[in-house]
Amino acid sequence: MGEKRDERERWAFLQNGLIEGMPVFVKELIAGGVAGGFAKTAVAPLERVKILFQTRRTEFHSLGLLGTFQKIAKTEGLLGFYRGNGASVARIVPYAALHYMTYEEYRRWIILGIPGIGRGPVLDLIAGSFAGGTAVLSTYPLDLVRTKLAYQVIDSSKLNVKGLIPKEQVYRGIWNCFSKIWQEAGIRGLYRGVAPSLYGIFPYAGLKFYFYEEMKSHVPENHKKDITVKLVCGSIAGLLGQTFTYPLDVVRRQMQVQRLRTYNRGEMKGTMETLVMIVQRQGWKQLFSGLSINYLKVVPSVAIGFTLYDVLKSFLQVPPRDETVEVSREDSQSSLHSSASLSETHP
Repeated sequence: MGEKRDERERWAFLQNGLIEGMPVFVKELIAGGVAGGFAKTAVAPLERVKILFQTRRTEFHSLGLLGTFQKIAKTEGLLGFYRGNGASVARIVPYAALHYMTYEEYRRWIILGIPGIGRGPVLDLIAGSFAGGTAVLSTYPLDLVRTKLAYQVIDSSKLNVKGLIPKEQVYRGIWNCFSKIWQEAGIRGLYRGVAPSLYGIFPYAGLKFYFYEEMKSHVPENHKKDITVKLVCGSIAGLLGQTFTYPLDVVRRQMQVQRLRTYNRGEMKGTMETLVMIVQRQGWKQLFSGLSINYLKVVPSVAIGFTLYDVLKSFLQVPPRDETVEVSREDSQSSLHSSASLSETHP
């Protein structure tokens, strides 16, 4: 018993020493990456169905939610619900890590760079928007690959792809998809559809952080660490943020799979052309296709993401935001004093 207790104490000591030795931004990267990966995997089946609805695959669009689940289960089995999830998690882990970490960093930089700025939700709106843009540009090719893999519908018994151009080969995995896109269109191909992504992520990411921090500010102090409260705040934040920006998400998805459509053999369309085409050919309601499914996905996804991020920050001993800002301000002031002293001693 005594040896086991000593071993646990040694492990706890090493763990605390490792955590204390980490820079704050590394802790934020770890917390954000783990939270994002866990949240994304939890809602992967709904994400697959949503992409099939957004990209208007004819064999799924008329089936509805339940029918689509049944068809995927019948033709592809359980793993069909997670098709493209490997690319999704490979993207979301660095995306979420960068998103949360850069949000904290931008927030600190704004406070330090603009003296007298308030620490209200508007600050979170600005920092969240820039953080979202940074994360999208850094990880967009993985999102493109995830969408292409999820768009494929493979009959598990015959392993042939339905609905693709006859000469189009099946993407057989993340790396295979990357290499084919690169050979086909180079770097421009890997960033196909990034414009509507940026148009959408700036308001969405900003609004998500804005609503989350605004709602948390109204929670009584003795309930701020309550996980249920965090889940509710995260759910509403994701719900409101997604509603305002969803049409741009539909445009992005359709741009990403244009080369895979049997009827689209012509020139690739831009953001506005794709938006107009959707409205003219498919009706304005298509801009909100899959939104109800997205609500089912966003509520648990954002709630889990925000909650787990806050819990992991606490576990990793990340100091409160205002405390880290004060430390950064003191460090910058001390470096300025040191520079001034050096200039005085060495004229």
